[in-house]
Amino acid sequence: MIPMALLKKQVDQHPYPLLFATISGAHLYGFPSPDSDFDLRGVHVLPLKEVVGLQSGPETIEKSGVHDGLEIDLVTHDAKKFFNLLLKKNGYVLEQVFSPLVVHTTPEHAELKEIAAQCITKHHADHYLGFAETQWKLIEKENPPRVKPLLYVYRVLLTGIHLMQTGEVEANLLRLNETAKLTYLDELIQRKVAGAEKERLCEADVGFHRSEYERLRSRLQQVHESSELPEAPRGNAALHDLLLRLRGAVSNQA
Repeated sequence: MIPMALLKKQVDQHPYPLLFATISGAHLYGFPSPDSDFDLRGVHVLPLKEVVGLQSGPETIEKSGVHDGLEIDLVTHDAKKFFNLLLKKNGYVLEQVFSPLVVHTTPEHAELKEIAAQCITKHHADHYLGFAETQWKLIEKENPPRVKPLLYVYRVLLTGIHLMQTGEVEANLLRLNETAKLTYLDELIQRKVAGAEKERLCEADVGFHRSEYERLRSRLQQVHESSELPEAPRGNAALHDLLLRLRGAVSNQA
């Protein structure tokens, strides 16, 4: 059970107006452990005077700590920085915009989701291929590896494959596996959710998962090459217009 009221209490204390705040991390991916912290991600809107003046407001605000018994990691970007990230092949920001675990939202958040869908390109596959490769290199340094990083590898590869095939952002490994039907994932997820994520895999398992990593990586490369998604984002003008309206609204409230 996600304590939305307590999370919203922390979000409401943010020093700037928020466009949205959603839950990311293990809770979004579908395999939180009992001691998993809550990763909150979102967008804040700096007033015009803190953008055009000599004293600029913070592009990124980070706040971590234990509040009401919950370990919370809150990170927000100013709208301009976030919108620029949306125009790049950045899967993280897409997952934050489309996260179904919403702590705070606005009408502009709904508008942003429509625009973000226009920013998805076939080259977002590069983000997921790169992330999976980085995670696998870390796994190979562990002898043998833990369950948690292995789940992250499978999560990003399946998210990337799903995105290339459907144009839809899905970060929950349980739902992704309804299509992928990788039977071994159920046991791995159960171990993580039960708090056994630090358990080590046996050597035979390592060889099997290396083979699966290579297979799914090749599959992501294949669907990337055949994807009908656009080559470049198409939401530039709409993001520009939304940003101007957001700046104006905040400045009028100041």
